[in-house]
Amino acid sequence: MSGRVCVGAVAGAFGVRGEVRLKSFCAEPADIATYGPLFTEDGGRSFSVRLTRPVTGGLGARLSGVETREGAEALKGVTLWADRDALPSLPDDEFYHADLIGLEVVDTGGAVLGRVRAIYDHGAGDILEIAGRKPIMLPFTRQFVPTVDLGAGRVVADPPEEGGE
Repeated sequence: MSGRVCVGAVAGAFGVRGEVRLKSFCAEPADIATYGPLFTEDGGRSFSVRLTRPVTGGLGARLSGVETREGAEALKGVTLWADRDALPSLPDDEFYHADLIGLEVVDTGGAVLGRVRAIYDHGAGDILEIAGRKPIMLPFTRQFVPTVDLGAGRVVADPPEEGGE
């Protein structure tokens, strides 16, 4: 597990006094303001966040040290990262995407399929992208992914047979 997790991004400036439009990646969007200071990906800057209002496509917010529209515009596209320890613990059957990416994926017989490259959610549930000899896109459900063992750094997958039903 890495020391920080991406919890949002600056989508652009909002207003003329340095307010930003935030895109939250949190299950509850407003939680982005509760994880203490947020950092840029390289850790070079940190911000305290105060939400101001809901806005189209995200949340209006004030970031510490950003006082002008130009300062807010300069942050467009910057991802915001929270310390992993500041995030709440999850139930046993839920995982942070950052904890899954990079895990080894084996089939139910123990053969290595690859590693989790990415997780996508297009509205019908999470999909794991497994990079290996042959790329696999697999629904992240108990049927296809019966075991996630973070301690061992591996995922057990039961992909459907090729060409089968």
